[in-house]
Amino acid sequence: MPPLHSQTYPLTMTQAEKLGHLLRERGFSFTTKPFTLFSASKDKLNVAVYEKGPKALLQGRGLEDFITYVMEPEILGEARLGYEEIHSPEQFDPHFGVDESGKGDLLGPLVIAGVFVDGDLARQLRDAGVRDSKGIGTDKKIRELAEVIRRSGAPSEVIVLSPEKYNQLYSSIGNLNRLLAWGHARIIENLCIRVPACPRALSDKFADSRILQKALLENGRKIQLDQRTKAESDYAVAAASILAREGFIDWLEKHGKELGITLPKGVSTKVKDAAVELIKIYGPGMLTKVAKMHFKTASEVLTATGVK
Repeated sequence: MPPLHSQTYPLTMTQAEKLGHLLRERGFSFTTKPFTLFSASKDKLNVAVYEKGPKALLQGRGLEDFITYVMEPEILGEARLGYEEIHSPEQFDPHFGVDESGKGDLLGPLVIAGVFVDGDLARQLRDAGVRDSKGIGTDKKIRELAEVIRRSGAPSEVIVLSPEKYNQLYSSIGNLNRLLAWGHARIIENLCIRVPACPRALSDKFADSRILQKALLENGRKIQLDQRTKAESDYAVAAASILAREGFIDWLEKHGKELGITLPKGVSTKVKDAAVELIKIYGPGMLTKVAKMHFKTASEVLTATGVK
């Protein structure tokens, strides 16, 4: 097994606070980063605890020792590293994992992906370092891991909803959670056709479970559907998150080159500036081709360029 470079753990607020105190006692330096409760580093070991979850992302030198001798015994209260098949045996049972990328970004598509794993495939992905795409810092690494997933032979499906198609569907469906359910259901249906004996599908919980259950098509209704928060800790869902992220960043890069302007991720001022620039160059009609128009930011961009 290759050396571990990154690890993510879901935490309770109590565990997050305890971890912060422990790092201060051990001389870690703290910095402020967006969307984190705190971020700390020492001797090239970095620990960031994100507000959403919360969850801890650990990276850098001495990671395995920190997990074995500090994180697991003092914060989590149990040994997990190397014991995944004991603590989470369901990750190694045959199942589909489904996840999406781009739903929080003004520019670019919504990409939904699904991956099938069994025990052998899950171990192969684990050993290759496949993990939740949100814990992967560079596009280069996303693409490397996506290639690993494809080479593993794990059956996968990806749907890329361009902004134009996304806007049409959103107008028709009128709700993001129902749109997500529509996409997840189609991924599950496609995977059921490829792996008809698969008994179960897992996705992150993004809405009332009945919304996705209702959206399932003929084959998808025959299998067990599980939805849970922090599903990205599952190897199939993590692999799906990487393929979805790859589809998203590839679309931004390709269309940015075609338009002659960088298309940034997120909803930051830089994103607004890029959208304004696109309208100035190509006119307001271009925005529907590159942006999700129900975002408040889209209206702000149109107002900033004098379009009502």
